[in-house]
Amino acid sequence: MPAALQTALILLALLQVKHLFADFFLQTPRMLGGRDRYVHLGRAEHAGLHALLSVIAFTAVGVPLAFTFLLCLVEMVVHYHIDWIKGRHSDKVGNTPADASYWRAFGADQLAHQLTYLAMIWCWGVFVL
Repeated sequence: MPAALQTALILLALLQVKHLFADFFLQTPRMLGGRDRYVHLGRAEHAGLHALLSVIAFTAVGVPLAFTFLLCLVEMVVHYHIDWIKGRHSDKVGNTPADASYWRAFGADQLAHQLTYLAMIWCWGVFVL
């Protein structure tokens, strides 16, 4: 297997693990509350946590630091907006975990984050390799 493919798969695995921790284990009540508001400190902290953990993942596989910081800054902005869209939608329709629409919104949110990770790896492949 080519080294670049191995690195891409390791990077994807690291991003999956960081997503698990940042989205499910490390969220604080401030990060979880009021997510329908556009300007929201908790969402900014949450998106920043994702970006920080992504910096660790990318530097762990040897991606240059300047590129990593730029890429993870973009990720932070994208993550912030994905979560805001989901929060706004959920608030508007009154979703609860008992509603199928809640799980569709949750799934779409998670898919958007996963596609972001694939785009980040693609950028690494195009602009760094």
